[in-house]
Amino acid sequence: MNPGEAEEQEEVTGLVCQEGDLEDGQMKEVTVGDQKVLLVRTQGQYSAVGSQCSHYNAPLIKGALVGDRVRCPFHGACFNVRTGDIEEYPGLDCLPSYKVKVEDGNVYVSIIKKSLKSTKRVKDMCKMEPAVKDTIVLVGGGPASLVCAETLRQNCYQGCLIIITKDTLPPFDKPKLSKALNLDSSSILLRPRDFYQQYRIEVWTQKEVVCVNSADKVVKMSDGTVQHYDQLLISTGCRARPLSCPGSDLKGVKLLQSHKDAKDIHSSCLGQKAVVIGASFIGMEVASYLADKAGSVALVGNSRYPFERSLGPEIGKMSMQMLEEQNVKFYMDDGVTEIRGENGKVKEVVLKSGKVLEADVVIAGIGVIPNSDFLAGSEVEVDSRKAVVVDKFMRTNVPDIFSAGDVTSFPLSICGDQRVNIRHWQMSHSQGRVAALNMLKKTTTIKSVPFFWTVLLGKSIRYTGYGEGYTDIIFKGKVEERKFLAFYIKDEVVVAAASLIFDPAVAHLAELMATGQIITKAQAEADDLSWLHV
Repeated sequence: MNPGEAEEQEEVTGLVCQEGDLEDGQMKEVTVGDQKVLLVRTQGQYSAVGSQCSHYNAPLIKGALVGDRVRCPFHGACFNVRTGDIEEYPGLDCLPSYKVKVEDGNVYVSIIKKSLKSTKRVKDMCKMEPAVKDTIVLVGGGPASLVCAETLRQNCYQGCLIIITKDTLPPFDKPKLSKALNLDSSSILLRPRDFYQQYRIEVWTQKEVVCVNSADKVVKMSDGTVQHYDQLLISTGCRARPLSCPGSDLKGVKLLQSHKDAKDIHSSCLGQKAVVIGASFIGMEVASYLADKAGSVALVGNSRYPFERSLGPEIGKMSMQMLEEQNVKFYMDDGVTEIRGENGKVKEVVLKSGKVLEADVVIAGIGVIPNSDFLAGSEVEVDSRKAVVVDKFMRTNVPDIFSAGDVTSFPLSICGDQRVNIRHWQMSHSQGRVAALNMLKKTTTIKSVPFFWTVLLGKSIRYTGYGEGYTDIIFKGKVEERKFLAFYIKDEVVVAAASLIFDPAVAHLAELMATGQIITKAQAEADDLSWLHV
């Protein structure tokens, strides 16, 4: 080894604990050369990986360790504690893994000096090989397309990869838009632009696919150009449902879909009267963000409380009170009949109850519509709600056409393969990966457990499972004190859970569900929650 190579491999080693300090299934955060490391003992063996989740840098020591993987307490990403590889999303990168040596009862961790500051690791990827005459086209610029492209390159696909998106930006962190509207575009990109050049992934922005010809294997763009594919991924997501009442075309009526929309809503609401239509997760997050920026914020919802159907009335009422304390005014069990304007611009919102709200800006958060209209005539099956129908391999009914992300209706494994349309950021990542592996004939099924979060005034409510049709909610802690764990019960078993300041309960439950464990209503009712590690 020459001196240069020796320097490249130079290590820093730290004595981190005694061999008997940790039992199987335990973790400890240790420091080696100023780098925080997650030390884990499983099946009698020690391993060491990066201590921060590669998604938003959450401390994994506060997460859930089940078997050989740790789940992030914040947003549910999972990492193999032996290899550091990411096994469940969100996030794109793996954790660095470190050398562990046990000698004379002492446990040592070694880190190569030049990688001391690295908190994440990009999986090895191959490059495109011009001699390989094969093209995979990914329609849509969300995480499903990006993870699909990266998974293909990680598994030695050397053909041509093209992501086609209507957006002005390459794939970006869309959940941030409703939580912090005034973000610089560079801060929300999932990958820097040079990443795509490095791995020869073409990204065509501001291009819209208007038709798919599955017989000739081509997609046609709105500008008239066509592109051949050998395999195709449809991951076009959903668009915000527009208001349909009179006046919805007035200046000042907004939808939140793009980064430009977010910036526009932020700037036009500063010091102004904002009315949010829809007590959805998007509507509530936008109202929360605007509470201290707009002159006034009113929110109109058609249920008694926000989130009432999905999270229940207790959590809905608490969420409403949180925002009311910040002077957000709620008009619930109501709806909009008309938006009135003056000189073509919004002036007031007329409610079904007869109330009239002054408004400078109206933001609608009333649900979404799958972006599947361009598939008309393609033979690709869509359901009654326009979602693309796929099997557990993310295949459509047309050979060589796959679909992933919010646009899909897919079989959910934790519900006996019941067909669902779940629009979760994490699920889109997972489906993109599964689609890629099946494109490469590496048979893989979608088995991810749904996991999502919403942020109101800096507080995160986390949720896992699928609670549709729940009949009972069992609470631990107190919702009115804003520290709780809620179990959603159906047919005497826990089908979902939500929490606020109760980590890592939801992450741990997600891991138990992922391993196929059934949690009974009796377990949820018991005072002993040691099985959840809280």
